[in-house]
Amino acid sequence: MQFKWNYKTPTPEETQAANELGEKLNINPVLAQLLIRRGIQTESAAKRFFRPQLADLINPFLMKDMDVAVDRLNDAMGRKERILVYGDYDVDGCTAVALVYKFLQQFYSNIDYYIPDRYDEGYGVSQKGLEYAAATGVKLIIILDCGIKAIEEITLAKSLGIDFIICDHHVPDEVMPPAVAILNPKREDDSYPFKHLCGCGVGFKFMQAFAKNNGIPFSKLIPLLDFCAVSIAADLVPVTEENRILAFHGLKQLNQSPSIGLKSIIEVCGLSGREISMSDIMFKIGPRINASGRIENGKETVDLLVERDFNTALKAARHIDEYNEQRKDIDKQMTVEANQIVEKLESQKHHSSIVLYDENWKKGVIGIVASRLTEIYVRPTVVLTRDGDFATGSARSVTGFDIYSAIKSCRDLLVNFGGHTYAAGLTIRWNDIPIFRQRFQQYVDEHIHPEQIEPLLDIDAVIDFKDITKRLQNDLKRFAPFGPDNEKPMFCTIGVYDYGTSKVVGREQEHIKLELVDSKSSTVVNGIAFGQSAAARYIKSKRSFDIAYSIEENIFKRNQVQLLIEDIRPSEEDI
Repeated sequence: MQFKWNYKTPTPEETQAANELGEKLNINPVLAQLLIRRGIQTESAAKRFFRPQLADLINPFLMKDMDVAVDRLNDAMGRKERILVYGDYDVDGCTAVALVYKFLQQFYSNIDYYIPDRYDEGYGVSQKGLEYAAATGVKLIIILDCGIKAIEEITLAKSLGIDFIICDHHVPDEVMPPAVAILNPKREDDSYPFKHLCGCGVGFKFMQAFAKNNGIPFSKLIPLLDFCAVSIAADLVPVTEENRILAFHGLKQLNQSPSIGLKSIIEVCGLSGREISMSDIMFKIGPRINASGRIENGKETVDLLVERDFNTALKAARHIDEYNEQRKDIDKQMTVEANQIVEKLESQKHHSSIVLYDENWKKGVIGIVASRLTEIYVRPTVVLTRDGDFATGSARSVTGFDIYSAIKSCRDLLVNFGGHTYAAGLTIRWNDIPIFRQRFQQYVDEHIHPEQIEPLLDIDAVIDFKDITKRLQNDLKRFAPFGPDNEKPMFCTIGVYDYGTSKVVGREQEHIKLELVDSKSSTVVNGIAFGQSAAARYIKSKRSFDIAYSIEENIFKRNQVQLLIEDIRPSEEDI
């Protein structure tokens, strides 16, 4: 992929502010500049950023309906009613269910959990789920990471004498379900200060409020923070403000004392003995948690996450790992097929969006395929598969474009839809796909900016190899955890050369292992460029080139710096 490099030279005012902040914090001015660009301009704000405190979590009772939700839960426990914790089958939903169930189970035994089958029941509140609740005597359902649009289903539940507390983070409609309480910071009438909690985060706030109301020490919640970290990373919510606090301490818990279920997944992933990062969750832990719901039933994942015996959990984790291998094979095949369709559809190349459908694609992995196509083609993408007379779809977006609003503009064609800015799901009649594609693409054409469909690479700072010191590397670690709105800093070095020992590596010779020098020092720096073997001939030509990269620790050689090179280009191009 040919990236356009986006670098803004600091203004004199920014440079002065960075120098002053760097002196106060005793950090490199380059890193102080990164703080300034993140809107962190004071010493106190920087200290809060570098040392997130659980004491700074927002009062959960500031969320609309929180007092009502806690009162209803207290009443249910007092009357010994049966409670069902119900959630979506993805990472966010499964971790949310595990968190709420594990916490409440310490104080109350008449409680159960339920995850709908993706293929048999579909997304959200299902008829089968309500039948199960009624048959088992459930009087209160706490639903997590879904439910905000289940008006008919929750109306039916109410007629059966079953109350709902909704804990969701997806965008609500104007009319909301008749639940006892709706916890969702995206409600228009909610003044909760932080709007970007994930579903597991909303569940955590509910448990925080319940604990506070019942005099339960906050320390009882800390062991559950690893679920929050996993959910925040996997659901790609902004890693800022309250999410940063939850992710920071959740990662700490995950590394020091993870729950039995997560510990078994860590073992299966080959992450034992390593410091686990947000990217490890995104690429290793999260996909395995997701795999059960994509291939079979997500309840298996929650069974694992709440398991108390490590040997039993390890066996289950290995089983789920097999699902993940199946998922990868299906995902790869579907992505190849989707790419072939895009290449054949000349009309798609002229549009600023992609809408693809195939009746044989597996429902459980169309979201992954939509993500892959969005990355490859830098277009908002909808991928659909057949489900009887209907089509079920997943949508993914590019930076800065609200795909939820694009789908909502076609709501008269939709049977159901939901989601948020960068990811959404929808159900549509199969015969309506052509008109949906036309209307969706028209909306995107009218609302997207040209730069949003260009493969942009944001450069945070231009540095020389002599600037890459151990201290810089250690200070960079303090910027973690990384994620949306706090991306890993991207650096650029101009005019570098092959030291003479760079080589193509990988099973299919697709990567480059680099040893580089620049014109300002004799320091040899190691780097790896994944999937960029096409640049090898230029690199070996002894001409200079520029690199854009993040600075990593080499996991195979502790304490050694390695550049993770995102892009390589000839030096004569302008930055």
